[in-house]
Amino acid sequence: MKTIRTMIIDDERLARQKLRTLLEDDEEIEITGECADGLEAIGAIRRQKPDLLLLDIEMPGANGFEVLQKLRGERLPVVIFITAHDEYAVKAFEVEAADYVMKPFDRKRFQEALRRAKRHFAEDGAESEERLLRLLERVVKPKSLDHFVVKARDRTFLVSTADVDWIEAEGKYVRLHAAGAAHLVRESISEVEERLDARKFLRIHRATIVNVKRIQEMHRGFGGAMFVVLKDGTRLTMSRRYRGRIRELTGMDV
Repeated sequence: MKTIRTMIIDDERLARQKLRTLLEDDEEIEITGECADGLEAIGAIRRQKPDLLLLDIEMPGANGFEVLQKLRGERLPVVIFITAHDEYAVKAFEVEAADYVMKPFDRKRFQEALRRAKRHFAEDGAESEERLLRLLERVVKPKSLDHFVVKARDRTFLVSTADVDWIEAEGKYVRLHAAGAAHLVRESISEVEERLDARKFLRIHRATIVNVKRIQEMHRGFGGAMFVVLKDGTRLTMSRRYRGRIRELTGMDV
């Protein structure tokens, strides 16, 4: 009988010991190792290529989600999340049919999760991995951009996002308007929008993003055109498709 190569990853020694105890009588399980740190776990998983991970979420070095993100593009094991994480994450697990046990847990709850995990090995591997990747997309959010790196002739400097008034697209570049100066950055406006905090920066046109705190007013022009006016007097055209979002963030409407 082929055994399921299993790795335990949890920063709590007693938790790892409990999991070993719960698995010791299971002839289908072969424990290949354990880790107490997320960064350590990434290397160990690559070396040992386990079939099953018992994976904690909150750990030093890298959390459980970040461990799996680092392994994207490689063969991902089946995962049972060991978590005291918030309700949002648990709901995401349920939607994507990933396995989880909430701390503290008992033998019955763990065995139920283990049975669910074993069923994954009877499924199509690509389908099981696809569900896990969808889960990661939902719960792992990239950190918001807090500065731009600007290169200008013989110098390179940083522009804080907090200092940016608005951003305009120029082909494959964007031009930052900050404190009366303009700086060209080699990123598309879509790439920049994806990295900015959506609560602080708002796309108002296919070629324009504004800092919400810089908005002074909105008004309609001739023919129903809509404009956003910034505190420094800059007037920017706003597309109708973004009207609802600006109303949601600022309470303003025209």
